[in-house]
Amino acid sequence: MANFDSRNHRGTYSDRNDRHEHSDRRNHFDRNDRGHNGFRRNDNQHDRGFNDRQREARENPGVQVEVGQRFPLTIKRMGINGEGIGYYKRMAVFVPGALTDEEAVVEVTSVATRFLRAKVHRIRKASPHRVDPRDSYADEVGGFELEHLDYPEQLKFKRDIVAQSLERYQPEGYRHYDLRPTLGMADPYGYRNKAQFQVRRNAEGQIEAGLYAERSHDLVDLATCSVQMPVTMTVMRAVVAMLQDLDMPIYDEEAGSGIVKTLVVRAAANTDDVQLVFITNSQKLPRKRELLERIAKELPQVTSVMQNVNPGKTSLVWGDDTRHLAGEETITEKLDGLAFKLSARAFLQLNPAQMEVLYAEAKKALNLQPGESVVDAYSGIGTIGLTLADVAEEVRGMDVIPEAVEDANENAVANGITNAHYEVGTAEELLPKWVMTGFRPDAIVVDPPRTGLDGTLIDTILGVRPDKLVYISCNPSTLAKDLVELTHDYQVDYIQSVDMMPQTARCEAVVKLSRRQ
Repeated sequence: MANFDSRNHRGTYSDRNDRHEHSDRRNHFDRNDRGHNGFRRNDNQHDRGFNDRQREARENPGVQVEVGQRFPLTIKRMGINGEGIGYYKRMAVFVPGALTDEEAVVEVTSVATRFLRAKVHRIRKASPHRVDPRDSYADEVGGFELEHLDYPEQLKFKRDIVAQSLERYQPEGYRHYDLRPTLGMADPYGYRNKAQFQVRRNAEGQIEAGLYAERSHDLVDLATCSVQMPVTMTVMRAVVAMLQDLDMPIYDEEAGSGIVKTLVVRAAANTDDVQLVFITNSQKLPRKRELLERIAKELPQVTSVMQNVNPGKTSLVWGDDTRHLAGEETITEKLDGLAFKLSARAFLQLNPAQMEVLYAEAKKALNLQPGESVVDAYSGIGTIGLTLADVAEEVRGMDVIPEAVEDANENAVANGITNAHYEVGTAEELLPKWVMTGFRPDAIVVDPPRTGLDGTLIDTILGVRPDKLVYISCNPSTLAKDLVELTHDYQVDYIQSVDMMPQTARCEAVVKLSRRQ
């Protein structure tokens, strides 16, 4: 039986829905959709974790700079959010839209004690890797940070941000890690299976749906979006037109009045299913009958219509009350020969094509052998664990979202899988309980939200000490931070980065760890 040591807890459990998608309880385009502003960037990373030389450069309080001031700047490198970084009188300057080795005239947009933010006023010398973005609003909203950078260089950048994060936190042996080239897409557009757009009425009375401009609550109406699966935008724009025609009450954020807050459209890439969710300020949905009749007539591809109630002002997009309006209550996606039912709030990777690549890498890294058992932490609807069930002796998983756990267990039954079981709760709560009853996993796979592993879970993993551990990360910074502790007992065999979100600065990685003898 494992001995669990008594290290101090370093944080609280973070709901997977609080992730760039659950990120989903929060922002549109993120695995954790945290907040409303499009694809969430790695905020608050600028002011920490630089190496010694960069830290010295930032600690220069004598520089006098004002907002609006312009000066020439050479971009030395790119930061983890995809912004260019240069130095003005040894003070770091973060410039979105600028690329390494470019020479630009920049205009200061904000001044902090130890760094500046600026925007490009004029580019004097452009990078040979600069390309024209497909989306005209790419510099207005989050989620398109790299659309001006050619795709091969995007892939190199994503491997580099893993290296930057390791350099920042310096887990044991990090200089010798095998950082493998990023696995990308043949066509890095049209991949997002989910659109989650805020809905507002503009000054002229027209209903708009889109994302907030960076660092504001000014809505940018998205008539098109090159990274979305086309069907998601077709349904989105058609429903916006219906809301306009029916003069539906749209949420007013300042007044706290109105009904329709957010529209969510999710498509299954490998079936014909499409789900539409109205997120509303109240249980009421005026003119519901006429709206549903039009959806049925004009959008036959929509197979499920749901309503999620999230009243009042809140940073979370999703509420706890989800209601069935029309069609099926779930949609079905297929992965690795298995069928998965998805309820409205269930987490699923936003890139179906790369999801298969990511999970294949996780399966390869685990290298399960017949007779071995595995724990699938942060399991969601079971997409990882159930794909391992054909080899594993037993699969156990957990998630804090009851609907997701229900989906996972139903998915096991639907696919004829009898050796997988999922429970509601956190890994740090359930895993010790299972160990006390005699269950000892040979392998653990973790796929945490952007905040990384809860400190208590790290303690639990180090207490159980499975032979095999695979960490699927959506945030290189928290990955590197977690590896500082994990590498006391585990060695990193390799890190395989996977581009799940082309055109963004986001990077996923599969880390193969093995227990030190």
